[in-house]
Amino acid sequence: MKPVESNPEATISYAAVLEKIEILRSTLRWAQNLDRAQINKLLNQCTALRDEVVRLSHTERFVKASAATPRNQSVAQRRHALLERDFQFEGVFGDSPRLIEALEIAEKAARTDLPVLIDGESGTGKELMAKVIHANGNRADRPYITLNCGAIPENLLESELFGHKRGAFTGASADRAGKFEAANGGTIFLDEIGELPLIGQVKLLRVLQSNEIQRVGSDQVINVDARIVAATNKNLLEMCKAGAFREDLYYRLSIVQVTLPPLRDRRDEIPLLIEYLANEASQRLQRQTVRLSRRLSSFLGAYDYPGNIRELRNIIFRISCLAADTADLEHLPENVRLKMPERAAQPEPEAATSLNDAKRRASDEAERSYLLECLEKANFNVTNLAQSIGMNRSHVQTLLKKHGLSARRANKARTDGASSSAASSSLT
Repeated sequence: MKPVESNPEATISYAAVLEKIEILRSTLRWAQNLDRAQINKLLNQCTALRDEVVRLSHTERFVKASAATPRNQSVAQRRHALLERDFQFEGVFGDSPRLIEALEIAEKAARTDLPVLIDGESGTGKELMAKVIHANGNRADRPYITLNCGAIPENLLESELFGHKRGAFTGASADRAGKFEAANGGTIFLDEIGELPLIGQVKLLRVLQSNEIQRVGSDQVINVDARIVAATNKNLLEMCKAGAFREDLYYRLSIVQVTLPPLRDRRDEIPLLIEYLANEASQRLQRQTVRLSRRLSSFLGAYDYPGNIRELRNIIFRISCLAADTADLEHLPENVRLKMPERAAQPEPEAATSLNDAKRRASDEAERSYLLECLEKANFNVTNLAQSIGMNRSHVQTLLKKHGLSARRANKARTDGASSSAASSSLT
């Protein structure tokens, strides 16, 4: 086979080659005029060819062959470039090289309709990444449907995926559309794909092959156009070797693979995430943003987070609920406190805490003044403000909420102030 050239236009070529290989494998598996040894030999050749194409796809097409992201840029420059391209991301992210690479891959994959497999430890943000892919693609204004494959009984799985016809089984009192029909034209996110039973894997493979479904109890074929994004915290290749996951389905789902690093490998993001989550907690709980003592901040920065971002979020919401003005180590969950070094539990000097609080207050006041000044220069338009200070719009919204600022209220206050001044002048 002639090698596929390394350029951005190769995306469709890779997908087409994979499609032909899978068709060939399916044909050979049931060939009548070949003995079993010949079939196995050809299948092995097909598998080796497919593995090579997938390897090229992962390493060359979506990372090394990126003209939009020069590899000689620093991580900080690549992060800034993402924001400059108006990359849609609900939250904050730092300068972790592995995470920036994952976001760059997701951004490129979003522009296509290729299936994407997101893997990573539990709590690393796989569902958020799926939303990122949908929000940055051509289907952003179309439906986004989620399905947790591990939360559905096996006997109801087919109905959930493809719907059912009235009377198809006990309790089917009316026709019902499934998740794939609901996602038609948009994206369907299959979370915990590793929990999908083998019978469900067969059904899903058919959808990927033909873009067709049939409701349970119906002979009618329905065409669907749903972009598939799947996520797992398991090693699907190991599951394939153990016979627990279909190999052909794995290779169809993982044409583009995005791996999210654990939070312990992204420590530069911890302060950003703490600030973001503390602001979110203050809004949800309708209270002032909780301050963290110096030793609590130090501990949270060094903790390994086996539950990753989900665990950090739970910790921040807990301490925001339990603490008064300042949270300390005693507000942590007991299972987290047990992992604390003994020296960390010692009381910290009061002066250091007060100085830290003074610095934080001064920093907050300076940040608020800066935002208010820039907001006025941006004519009280949040989008213009985000562009002028080089930040993601959602992050700017979070900062404005943190300081109790509203573009509309600030603009109204200025207008009211100007009207009052004009009225005073006319009276004199």
